[in-house]
Amino acid sequence: MRIAIANWSQRRIGGSETYLNSIIPILLDRGHELAFLFEVDEPAVRDQIALLHTSPAWCVADIGHKRALATLRGWEPDVIYTHGIHDTELEADIIRIAPAIFFAHTFTGTCISGQKTFKSPVAKPCSRSFGWQCLLHYYPHRCGGRSPITMFRLYLTQAKRLENLRDYQAIVTHSSYMRAEYVKHDFDPARVYNLSYYAPRLSSNSLSVAASQQVDGSVEIAEAPPPVQPTASTLEIPSRLLFLGRMEFLKGGEIFLDALQQAQSILNRPLHVTFAGDGPERHKWESKAASLQAQNQQLSIEFVGWTRDSQLDSVLSNSDLLVFPSLWPEPFGLAGLEAGQRGVPVAAFAVGGIPDWLFDGVNGYLAPGDPPTEAGLAEAIVKCLRNPGHYAQLRRGAMEISHSFDMETHLNALLKVFEKFRKKTPNTSEKNEHLILKAGR
Repeated sequence: MRIAIANWSQRRIGGSETYLNSIIPILLDRGHELAFLFEVDEPAVRDQIALLHTSPAWCVADIGHKRALATLRGWEPDVIYTHGIHDTELEADIIRIAPAIFFAHTFTGTCISGQKTFKSPVAKPCSRSFGWQCLLHYYPHRCGGRSPITMFRLYLTQAKRLENLRDYQAIVTHSSYMRAEYVKHDFDPARVYNLSYYAPRLSSNSLSVAASQQVDGSVEIAEAPPPVQPTASTLEIPSRLLFLGRMEFLKGGEIFLDALQQAQSILNRPLHVTFAGDGPERHKWESKAASLQAQNQQLSIEFVGWTRDSQLDSVLSNSDLLVFPSLWPEPFGLAGLEAGQRGVPVAAFAVGGIPDWLFDGVNGYLAPGDPPTEAGLAEAIVKCLRNPGHYAQLRRGAMEISHSFDMETHLNALLKVFEKFRKKTPNTSEKNEHLILKAGR
């Protein structure tokens, strides 16, 4: 099959580009022909998405809008797989060339800010359908910034994106929550797909969890020492909690910090917390963390900055629990599966697509998310860590759930969607019939 992929950049920047970097080599190995059209080749400091030298790639910024479209049309793709084109007019032109499938990684066309969250009077997910009425909620609920010009510009952009989505053959996404979001916006349920997502494979030289099994009532971890299991004899050894991601308000780092005092008091043991990541809220969170540590000597909190792929194994394998305190409805939440591959359970709010992979008592615990509270998160953390025997079960469950989300299942389902909607090539009899009809005119 000839598959043209369209994205705004060819660089590995966010989740959608990481996804493309994962599936492209496998699609090529399966014998499919690929081409890549992208708007810009930036930022230059990020690695490029992997392509074979035999796969054509076209940068719109370099060759221009018209030439890029003509080149794509001349390549004659069977299907176009898009992931976020910033220029809505370019997107509209691209999807006229061949049957197009859109991967909704986030709330494209369904929210002015794209965050689907009310931030005032308390932060909680928004359940509204997109429309002009959203303009009435933008300021009272602090959905975005304070500029009316920006508000109207974003509204018009999202309205155009929603209009473009009507011209796609199908929309695919990676959680039941996101599928329901588009069905709610009057898309044909038969053309909106929830495709099982996957956890990236561990590297062969990983120091993280590679296998997990029960031995004499404890958990044995291959290639890495087991995390501390809290018992009466180990109350002086800290439980190790991890925050992993961008440090901004809706990622919930502040409410996580607020929950630590309560969680530590109930568990009655030291907690060591690592914040891995960076962002606009980092200095605020560091200041709050310093204040908490001054008040409670049982809390130790460190900020280590961004972790590269090569460092992720080490960070996760040296953690007992991933705390995923997102306040906004995460479309999926891949970090939870990445933790699960290393046998690390998760405590998170029940928002967005997270309940698709986080199950109470199996691989962690969910806290109520409407609205999310520090007390709810503290309770979820305590449930994960309080009982050593149950914690061992959560570790095994984390690995089992993570392994159930695999690349093969995702790609097989995706290719079935492509086959259903691809441009059909006339067979020999159809071609002959066409020639006979043409000759008889």
